Amino acid sequence: MKELRSIQTELNAPKNQYNAFGKYSYRSCEDILAAVKPLLAAYNCTLTLTDGIELIGDRFYVRATATLTNDTGDTASTTAYAREDEVKKGMDGAQITGAASSYARKYALNGLFCIDDVKDPDATNKGDASPRKAQAPAAPPTPPADLDQAIDAVLQAADIASLTGVWKKYRHLQGYPDFVNAKNRRKAELQ
Repeated sequence: MKELRSIQTELNAPKNQYNAFGKYSYRSCEDILAAVKPLLAAYNCTLTLTDGIELIGDRFYVRATATLTNDTGDTASTTAYAREDEVKKGMDGAQITGAASSYARKYALNGLFCIDDVKDPDATNKGDASPRKAQAPAAPPTPPADLDQAIDAVLQAADIASLTGVWKKYRHLQGYPDFVNAKNRRKAELQ
């Protein structure tokens, strides 16, 4: 989709927010949306954000999907997840879900528009607002030896109950996107 490539190239979403407690600048979901709206109009595209709640293991996650649609109906989308805290001081349940939704939407937008948050304190969590020198990216971690076996087990699950059993058996892999995505695809096939 040529419009997406152009929007990715032209989009500038600066970190206009400041976290005084952590002493770092960041960009919010709202900042990204404000920056992308003029480009959506310029390229005659529509952006939609949708949320869903998904039970993964014994925890609930907000699943956010960002979808870009051009005027001919072509689409591109990305999905991101954020886990709800069970308790967050000073927040009721709706506020906790809203915070997880905003976080997941931000990272879905980051994925769709190629916004690099490697230097973002959300990614580093060091609380340092000073500029960092460019560094070579770290080598990706070696996946666990049983990741392929777990994905094969997910793909062979005959029903939701057996899929749930596989998910619980490989609880230590629930943070690996390949495993999560395989489980989500198989779950959709079985429903």
